[in-house]
Amino acid sequence: MTQPRSSAPDADGTTPVRPRPAPVRRRLAFGSVAAVTVAATLAMPVSGAWAQSGPGGGGGYGRAELQRGLDDIVRKDGVVGAEATVVDGGRRTSVRSGSAERGTDRPMPRQGYFRMGSNTKTFVSTVVLQLVAEGRIRLDDTVDRWLPGVVEGNGNDGGRITVRQLLQHTSGLPDYDDDLPLTDEKEFQEHRFDPFEPRDLVGMALRHRPLFEPGKGWGYSNTNYILAGMIIEKVTGRTWSDEVRRRIIEPLGLRHTFSAGTRTGLPRPHAKGYQQFKPGGRLVDSTAVSMTWGGSAGDLVTTSNGLTRFWRALLGGELLAPRQLAQMLDTVPAPDDGSKLVQRMGLGIFWTQLSCGGGYWGHGGTTLGHLNSNGFVDKGRRGVVVMRSTNLASDDRDTRTDRLVDDALCARK
Repeated sequence: MTQPRSSAPDADGTTPVRPRPAPVRRRLAFGSVAAVTVAATLAMPVSGAWAQSGPGGGGGYGRAELQRGLDDIVRKDGVVGAEATVVDGGRRTSVRSGSAERGTDRPMPRQGYFRMGSNTKTFVSTVVLQLVAEGRIRLDDTVDRWLPGVVEGNGNDGGRITVRQLLQHTSGLPDYDDDLPLTDEKEFQEHRFDPFEPRDLVGMALRHRPLFEPGKGWGYSNTNYILAGMIIEKVTGRTWSDEVRRRIIEPLGLRHTFSAGTRTGLPRPHAKGYQQFKPGGRLVDSTAVSMTWGGSAGDLVTTSNGLTRFWRALLGGELLAPRQLAQMLDTVPAPDDGSKLVQRMGLGIFWTQLSCGGGYWGHGGTTLGHLNSNGFVDKGRRGVVVMRSTNLASDDRDTRTDRLVDDALCARK
């Protein structure tokens, strides 16, 4: 049965979630690049005083609470380094924990560069919706309208998949990252600098049959956003990264946000990134890596301040006209396996239920060695960004990180 569409919660995230058929699973960016990096996360049920308070209705949450939450992530989860930034109106608080390099006492850099992973998808979706506002593309255009013959084979048919379905992960297309040669430490060391073209990535996905009929379910697939990037190039004559730069990065003054392209390193300052390929396994330095396998699905680099500025601008109406922002925030259920987080999916954006009632907007990201989680309410006026320099393989790798986001948004000074 087709997943029912629903009206989105308001941009302040205060509309309660409608009843859902099952627990949902969030696949943040490239969680299945190594199958072990797929996480299970925990959300509290809405009950009692939490349910009555609503976002921001709890007790105080200042620098000490933020530091304690971040320290817990580092100490108890075995994360090498982490940074968190909370914004509330004009007030900004940032804290750091752990070290910039394993085995040293070198502190985490302030506003260090990191790979944002699948948060890239929100940037790409924003560009597509700007093109919709300009009348250059329609959300109901098929993939074949712009990329004839690119999606075909094994039951995959670009003539039946729309741009909207790409952005909302309702296309049914398989995920290419399941076939990337990066699933264990040996493969990673052999292929970490391999270059990938967008058509190569789509071709990997098309080796498999669809997950479901287009529009008949929900399934997170990075393939959707590789195709979205290809469509942006076809519509504009410029690469997706050029369009992101001129439409988002430059207008917002995001001087420390850029597409990695073929670059394999990070600018200074940055912490080293570490990937754990199996539970209990060693942490592998993954700082230098080609992100061509991510492309328009996840290759952007940024800082906490840069990502915070983007989210505040997006939800505050600086990047999209009201109609297009409403289209972005029009959600469907986003069920997946194993998570207790209650989530819904818009166009390149998730809505996640808060333990204190209501919910927040965001889109986390996972790459080889980096993980970020974020959430914003009140039309972007309040929010939190958490960056970790370590991507763990344990099932509960996200639990404390998600709890920090929830705590920060459910309590305020």
